[in-house]
Amino acid sequence: MTVEFNIHSVPENYHISKRLLNRRVNWLLKKLNVSDHGLSILLTSDEEMSWFNSHYRHKAGPTNVLSFPFSEGNEQNLSTISLRELGDIIISVDTATREAIEYNQTIHERLTKLIIHGLLHLLGYDHEQSPKEAKRMLKVEKKLFACLKQNRSNSMTQLAINVDHIATIRQARGINEPDPVAGAAICELAGAAGIVVHLREDRRHIQDRDVLLLRQTVKTKLNLEMGANKDIIDIALDLKPDMVTLVPEKRQELTTEGGLNVSGQKKKLGKTIERMNKANIPVSIFIDPDKKQIKSSLEIGATFVEIHTGRYCDALTEKVRDKEFNHISRAAEEAFQTGLRVNAGHGLDYSTTARVAALDTIEELSIGHAIITRAVFTGLDQAVKEMREIIRTANLID
Repeated sequence: MTVEFNIHSVPENYHISKRLLNRRVNWLLKKLNVSDHGLSILLTSDEEMSWFNSHYRHKAGPTNVLSFPFSEGNEQNLSTISLRELGDIIISVDTATREAIEYNQTIHERLTKLIIHGLLHLLGYDHEQSPKEAKRMLKVEKKLFACLKQNRSNSMTQLAINVDHIATIRQARGINEPDPVAGAAICELAGAAGIVVHLREDRRHIQDRDVLLLRQTVKTKLNLEMGANKDIIDIALDLKPDMVTLVPEKRQELTTEGGLNVSGQKKKLGKTIERMNKANIPVSIFIDPDKKQIKSSLEIGATFVEIHTGRYCDALTEKVRDKEFNHISRAAEEAFQTGLRVNAGHGLDYSTTARVAALDTIEELSIGHAIITRAVFTGLDQAVKEMREIIRTANLID
């Protein structure tokens, strides 16, 4: 059966994603063994919710969620009703937004929790029946939400391969091999959805020749990582990659260390994005999982943010890793909620990727060092295929 999802009387600045919520609802229906039933969900305003309360419950004012079971008043249970419908869930987005702030949740987290609550009511749970029933219902709600956060039900996260380290090996000997352009072709043939290169100001690995040839040969998508340096900006505008990712750049660093401080250089970065936008080049900004940086990225016109996953990958204990993962998960949803598209990367390997790949809000992972390292032992083609399988498995619904 289908889920009928409607949004009515909700301002656009709430940035509600029907697509994301619809995926989550379908996952819930499958998990609760009622995926063969229809369901109607209405997201509305406090004003309209007050009307529903007054008209159907003879109560004044809005509430966060209302449920109207299809079988209410029918002696038959759901399994014997010929028309398999669960009923209707109505949620006030105004109230949900206030509650999200109160409980330190994103709006999509709050809406998801209210959908779970409403759905359980449609399935016969009733927290008003008794304290014991309230406790039972809350336990089920928490379990469903926890499971949902670890699974995704959308299309597969894409894998973009950073081939900088192929160039690093080449530059170590000052010769022509291995060629990152040839490596990029192998990655694409093995299923990579994009190629990433960082043209650094000091040209320590990728060279101008590489990006020119990659622009001519990459068949999927070329993502040019770069600092907001005038010379590199000019190269990007001439090259016209499929997208650019603005990253911090320090001469003394071994690799990119942390995200850009967007808030501290909004004017400079905003001008760079404006020039790229005029050339129809979408811009992503590499940022730490921080609400302030997300807000600043949106304000200066970025299309994407790439969430820095380095601290999560480098964590030495499970407790710290869980904490850092939660930062990534929350930041990705907050960015998605504002209308930004979300990628992630840095330090991801064959043991840390699956958990991030399972997040609903992340479109693409940028991975380089781990794959090139594995390729030394297995070959580049096999290393890419193994990483794609990890991502594919992480995307499956339990």
